[in-house]
Amino acid sequence: MTMINESLAGDFILVGFSDHPQLEKILFAVVLISYLLTLVGNTAIILISYLDPMLHTPMYYFLTHLSFVDLCFTTSIAPQLLWNLRGPYKTISPTGCAIQLYVSLALGSTECVLLAVMAFDRYAAVCRPLHYATDMHSRLCQSLVGMAWLSGVGNTLIQGTITLRLPRCGNRRIYHFICEVPAMVKLACVNIHANEVQLFMASLVLLLLPLTLILISYGCIAQAVMRIRSAQAWRKALGTCGSHLLVVTLFYGTITAVYIQPNSSYAHSQGKFITLLYTIVTPTLNPLIYTLRNKDVKGALRRLVQKDRAQQSEKL
Repeated sequence: MTMINESLAGDFILVGFSDHPQLEKILFAVVLISYLLTLVGNTAIILISYLDPMLHTPMYYFLTHLSFVDLCFTTSIAPQLLWNLRGPYKTISPTGCAIQLYVSLALGSTECVLLAVMAFDRYAAVCRPLHYATDMHSRLCQSLVGMAWLSGVGNTLIQGTITLRLPRCGNRRIYHFICEVPAMVKLACVNIHANEVQLFMASLVLLLLPLTLILISYGCIAQAVMRIRSAQAWRKALGTCGSHLLVVTLFYGTITAVYIQPNSSYAHSQGKFITLLYTIVTPTLNPLIYTLRNKDVKGALRRLVQKDRAQQSEKL
């Protein structure tokens, strides 16, 4: 971490929710339960998608990567948050802060692009069903996932490095519960207008551009479905796209409120609660959405349970 300058000497203080001491106890329980559910739910989706041959399709290939991203994204934030909510010390070391910033930003940026990739997959499944198998071949799927990861890591190396190089003149109080770029930029003791412009442009590219592609994909899907008068086709399209659209709404609806909102309102508690939604709550809900609303996943669960029972019966 040679890019961390001397202004990072000494631990940072994560102010977080310390101005609401009674609320911290409630938040500790909520974050702990959410984190445990995230671990169990996303791990289950990864294992089910791997173990059931019926789920070896592009959709579940992308879903496996989304679950892995959510799993790592929450893990980069929740343990430190739980430690600060529970104990009297609300600090994080400079190295820990830099690692959290790099990892969480890389995973969050990757998820933005990955959700757009999943929308393209749904477009291919609904609008080009006869060509779906040939269009979404394994090499293309791997390339799309690789593009999502590279864009996330690339954005992080640029934004993270620029942010950590800013002189802070001893400012160590972060008015947030995580080391996030907008909060870290506020610690600078120099003119940060250029950094704010750079952050806004990066937000346009990695938030609004993927969101635009998602909306275009679903616009094409809606047009294709409108031309079909079969009620069964409507239900199939809704079942195919409904889960992903709900996940997109939850994730983009919260993260854009933080990164696109006016700078003057960022330091208020509203920004912290919105960040809590897309970093902790949304990764918890994603597995529930994909399992409760998805017949394929529920069917795979039943097959795995039946297979396990059959193996147990054979042993007896």
